[in-house]
Amino acid sequence: MKIRVLMLVMGLMGSQVSAADLLVEIQDGKGQPVPNAVLSFAPKFPLTQPPPQMDGAEMRQQGTMFSPFVLPVRAGTTVSFPNFDEFRHQVYSFSKPKRFELRLYGQDESKTITFDNPGIVALGCNIHDNMLAYIYVSEHPVLAKTGTNGTVLVQGVEVGEYDIHVWHPDLTSGEVPVLTGVAVPADGGEARGQVNLRSIRSVQQPPAEDEYN
Repeated sequence: MKIRVLMLVMGLMGSQVSAADLLVEIQDGKGQPVPNAVLSFAPKFPLTQPPPQMDGAEMRQQGTMFSPFVLPVRAGTTVSFPNFDEFRHQVYSFSKPKRFELRLYGQDESKTITFDNPGIVALGCNIHDNMLAYIYVSEHPVLAKTGTNGTVLVQGVEVGEYDIHVWHPDLTSGEVPVLTGVAVPADGGEARGQVNLRSIRSVQQPPAEDEYN
């Protein structure tokens, strides 16, 4: 998985550039876009500005599937688990950062879980075996996830040097690769890295038409 980080100037503070937009593009070895790749930015300097705001954290259950497939959140975030299906779900995780079980609940009900510890939390449903999703819990202030086109625009990143942690469900090992010492400069720049993916991919498949009738 090739990693390309393009940096575009965003904000000005007097005559000094204080923040930048990062256009991140991730491709696999064949040049195809890689969606659902998480980038977690660890600053190597004290931040003087608050990190960019993140939208409300929600892991939906709809169409007998989780949505989104990958959800990045900061440690301490409370995630809601609304059920939009006409039948009940029982969401669980055995992952070390957060072991939990949300007992059976039905349509238009929602439950919440707070994720305090950094790490990867794999989700399943005790009723529907096809359901699979991941919550990436980060201790770092800036998070982003690539879309279906393999790109993401990270806005308002304070200028300075960062280690960028890269994670994807198909990493060949449990470790999170790091791009070290990536500068977010005033005049733009570029960083590249390499991450290995498994050939067999982690995917969430919709159920067969008659599977849960």
